[in-house]
This record gives sequence, structure tokens and C-alpha cells, in this order.
Amino acid sequence: MFSQRLPVLGGAPKQCTSTTALSCHNTTTVADTCCFNYPGGSLLQTQFWDTNPTVGPVNSWTIHGLWPDHCDGTYDATCDSSRAYTNISAILKASGDDDLLSYMETYWLPNDSTAETFWEHEFGKHGTCVSTLEPRCFTNYQATEEVPYYFNTTVALFKTLPTYQFLASAGITPSSTATYKLADIQAALSKNHGGQSVYVGCSSNAIEQVYYYFNVYGSVANGQFVPASPDNGEDGGCPSTGVKYLPKSGSTTTTTTSKATTTTSPPTGTPTGTFSGKGYLNAVTGGSAKGCIISGGTWYTTGTCATFTAASSSGSGFTLQSSKGYCSVSGGALTCASSVSAADAAVFAAAGANLVNAGGSDWYADSVPSGSAQGTVYSAKGSHATTLQIQWASV
Repeated sequence: MFSQRLPVLGGAPKQCTSTTALSCHNTTTVADTCCFNYPGGSLLQTQFWDTNPTVGPVNSWTIHGLWPDHCDGTYDATCDSSRAYTNISAILKASGDDDLLSYMETYWLPNDSTAETFWEHEFGKHGTCVSTLEPRCFTNYQATEEVPYYFNTTVALFKTLPTYQFLASAGITPSSTATYKLADIQAALSKNHGGQSVYVGCSSNAIEQVYYYFNVYGSVANGQFVPASPDNGEDGGCPSTGVKYLPKSGSTTTTTTSKATTTTSPPTGTPTGTFSGKGYLNAVTGGSAKGCIISGGTWYTTGTCATFTAASSSGSGFTLQSSKGYCSVSGGALTCASSVSAADAAVFAAAGANLVNAGGSDWYADSVPSGSAQGTVYSAKGSHATTLQIQWASV
């Protein structure tokens, strides 16, 4: 079960009670469609595997969207033309979601248009049909406020569904020559989706899309997503045997509204020992830079670094804040979240360019994360096998 908790923007989405019905499972009419997704109660997190042209990292699927379907395979589309926004990038920047936007520029891409146009299409066609994200479902609603919630939730779901790793763990990897059984592909995905079936779509016998179905308790903005099986029995056009999983080329194609990006290496900024202003938190292990800390406080070795703000505290140290909120060490782990108030934010210290915790300048993780995986960063060694330093780089 996936729970999404997002920062409060201008107003806030309606808080729903724990007794809210699970979408697609009601036997009577549920009047409050701000706390019950209706009629689009089946939410699909859809992903692409594009090889011609290559889109996105060679070791990751990419995001197609988050689609509210009726619980029978039918769906509504473009439900509110007044909210068919044409400035998704600007909306996300204005809400402080710069690192979300950067992630989308790597992992949420089209194969035949600009990223901006693709995002506008996905929100206009699908996002406007999510009943729990309608403007009436927000207190003190501010125009476009629902947009960051839609994109944050879609990306957060995608991060829990690394299709490439799911398949690779079952020995199913891209190949120009090997083929696979559809049942084996579906079993590898179902195993990681609560035992529920996953839709697999093919073109010319090659897999190109997957749809993960969910039902939801409460709002798409802050509810709980429960894995579900496809509700329409749709045939994805794949053969039972001889399914191809073609490799992407060795380069990454990234289409944005401003410029193309051909690498997923994180920026490093200018190394400095002064934790002040805007900067990145680079991760260094074994004397080599290995990615950075992203907005939730986890360690990531690919993609784009989050920008942090370091501000002097009333004491002798400084606080750190990302787009997710203030940072602290909670339960022994580095965490940045909206639930951390300014009063509860950790007051950090520095040793040169290194971020210091109570035990010194070493931080710890279970391993060096790879691909789209994120690693928790701990302040004490315990049983964690990997040691790293977190270094400030001003921007």
C-alpha cells in the first residue's frame, strides 16, 4: 500500500477520514467525491519503454501518466477545459517543485513532441478527470494548486515501481536476440505489485508499455493507493511466447521545453566549505563523488540533484531546507519533509565542506544505490555497510 503525503501549498486538499471507502469497492453511492475518486476510481500508473527513438535512461522505463478509469475499463477524458493549462513547467517552478521538474525532464518524456506539450496533454486529458483534485476539494483554493499534487503523486508512484529492476531481478533484460514468455514477464511484475496482475502492452511482439492499477482510499493528493488488477481484461497484444524486450541505444534522449539533455549525471556545483544560500549536497564515498542527496533526504546516484537552502540558525549552526521542507535526523535517518517544522529542524554543523552529525562527518547507508533506487542515509553506522560524506556545493 502506497501513501502519499505532500507539502501544503497555498491552501490544502481536504483531509479525509480513515473510514473513507476504497474506490471501486463501494456498494452504495458515496456523496463526497473529494474523498472518494468517482467515477474514475481505478488509477493507472502507466509507463513507456521507448526504443525507436530511445527515450529516457537506458536502465529505466519512463512515465506515461496517471489515468483515472472507471472501474470497468471505460474512462472520461478532458473533463474541464478551463483547467487545460499550458504552462505546467511554470506552475511547478512557482510551487517550489524545481527538483520534481528536473526529475520529469529525465523520466517523464514523449517520443514525438516536447515534454511541456506532453505534460499539458496528460494533465488536461487525465488530471482534470480526477474528482479528488477538483478545485472545490481544496480549502482556500488558489488557481493551478491541484497541478503539483497530480505530478508529485504520479512521480512518487513511479519511483515505487522500477519496472526495469523488477524484470532484471527475474532475469528479464533487454536483448536484441533473446525472447521471453509473457507469463514470466507478468509474474515478475505481479510479484512487486502486491500479487495483482499488471497490464503489459506490446507492438510487433515487443513490450512497450505497462499499466499498474490502483484503487485509492481518500484523495489522490494524500490518500492511500492499494494495488489492484486490471478491471477490463484488455489484451495488450503480446504473444504468449517469443516476447521481445528490445534494448535502448547507448544514449539518452531528453526533450524539454528549453533544451535537450543527453546525460543523467547530477550537477556538482562549486565545492565550498560555507553552508550558506543555495547549494547541492553531494555524496562522496571512497574518495569519489557518487550522486547527491535529493529533496526527501535520500541518496540518489542518477538524475538531478535537489537544491537546498542553508540558513544560519540562532545558535552556532545552520538549518537545511529542500522543496519538501526542513531537514532533520528522524529515527537515525536524514529526512526532509513538510512535517518538519522550522522549530523542529535540525541545526547542523560543518567540518570544512562536510556536513556533520553528532558522530562526526561520516554518514552511512546499506549500499551505494544504483539506477532509480534511492538509499536511506543514516547518522550512525550500526549495521550499515557503506560510509559516505555529504559535501556542500554552492550554486
